[in-house]
Amino acid sequence: MKTLSKQILAYAISYQGQWHRIAKALKNQEPYQEVPCPYPYVTIGDANYPLCFRKLRYPPFILFYQGNLALLEKASIGIVGARKCSNQALVNTQRIVEVLKDKYCIVSGLAKGIDGQAHHCAKDTIGFIGCGIDQIYPKCNADLYHTMAKEQLIMSEYPMGTAPLAHHFPWRNRLIAASSDALIVIESTYKSGTMLTVNECIELSKPVYCLPTAFENDRYPGCNALIESGANILCDIHEVEKIF
Repeated sequence: MKTLSKQILAYAISYQGQWHRIAKALKNQEPYQEVPCPYPYVTIGDANYPLCFRKLRYPPFILFYQGNLALLEKASIGIVGARKCSNQALVNTQRIVEVLKDKYCIVSGLAKGIDGQAHHCAKDTIGFIGCGIDQIYPKCNADLYHTMAKEQLIMSEYPMGTAPLAHHFPWRNRLIAASSDALIVIESTYKSGTMLTVNECIELSKPVYCLPTAFENDRYPGCNALIESGANILCDIHEVEKIF
């Protein structure tokens, strides 16, 4: 398996983590040269490859990481929502994480807004990023990134130097879904990465919980739409305490 691991690493670096190009290279057994990697990584051929990702339709061939890989073995809750969120959403995120953090690892996407707040308030936390493992994006989360890299876990299927391209973020959302036992949506618009994460959870039969949006609040209609479609509703902090 060591040879396969080196092969996948070479393809990942050559194709900047693009899943379909790596898959094609493996199928065709393209020639490759072994390359060094300054960051730890795990490949789908390794014995310690996290089981949660094998259930995905497109399991990552490789995951680069910084921090404690064992956090993936803990019970976990994904917390996601809008980047440009309301102040109340930040307060709600903090209150919910305070209830959950002693029992669960908090999973999110290290983005602005709700993601960053969830990571910041957590005790154990995992962040999946849509760029190279050495890239800090967004820059406003630089301090959080450095702390998590040392004390928590940051993961990416993109090799060093890969820019944070727009299409990377919807693709990485499947990793948030796969590594979470349940998902809580704090606040969301209709068309957002949050909705894609929800869809991945549904495909994996993971429960989804949403905070309802206030009457006539048309800026963040996503949660109410999800509730109308059958998502579980969290009306207050007591329900969070009761359910989780």
